[in-house]
Amino acid sequence: MPIIELKNIVKEFGNGEDALKALDELTLSIEKGGSVAIVGPSGSGKSTLLNVIGCLTDPSSGSYLLDENEISRISDKERARIRNRKFGYIVQNFALINDFTCYENIAMPLEYARAKGKKEKIHRVMKELGIFEKKDKYPPQLSGGQRQRVAIARALVNEPDIILADEPTGALDQMTGTVVMDVLMDICNNGKTVIIVTHDRNIASRCSKTVNIVDGKVVNYG
Repeated sequence: MPIIELKNIVKEFGNGEDALKALDELTLSIEKGGSVAIVGPSGSGKSTLLNVIGCLTDPSSGSYLLDENEISRISDKERARIRNRKFGYIVQNFALINDFTCYENIAMPLEYARAKGKKEKIHRVMKELGIFEKKDKYPPQLSGGQRQRVAIARALVNEPDIILADEPTGALDQMTGTVVMDVLMDICNNGKTVIIVTHDRNIASRCSKTVNIVDGKVVNYG
């Protein structure tokens, strides 16, 4: 069974005649352990789709099965737990707290989860990503690529099954972006499901599958 299965998903913003339909009867299934690129023109619904998948926003209608569980039937408390434990999130502008050290930024998901062995988990993921020596540095002291590695470490530290990345290379130069994609592909090769929103066809070509979205609908998937 797919790890993610969306059926006839509609997401509207606003009400009545002024409502904006960001997703329009969208149907999509994603297998576990793959890499999927979501592409499409600006305003096509790519980021909205990622937010629905990550349980950051609820669809207006339709069915969302995550590990065969209907998300609409899950309590708010359980949904918060799923967001923290099931997903790791990476965004274009890194979303790091400048007043926190790299170590403290990476630790944030573990604080919410009240996880044990926090120090060991943080040190392990920082070593894996080659940023252990930056643990006491602050984000403004790092390069863009280093900051994105810190953001990736924060997404991985809770050992989630699914990594959601919204334009993860958008704020980086081409060479650094290639390095970040190498890291994301290594994550996928280690059994994680990686879903990337991107406008860059070169980035999309590195994923095992590509979802093309236009006007909130899937027009091609393969």
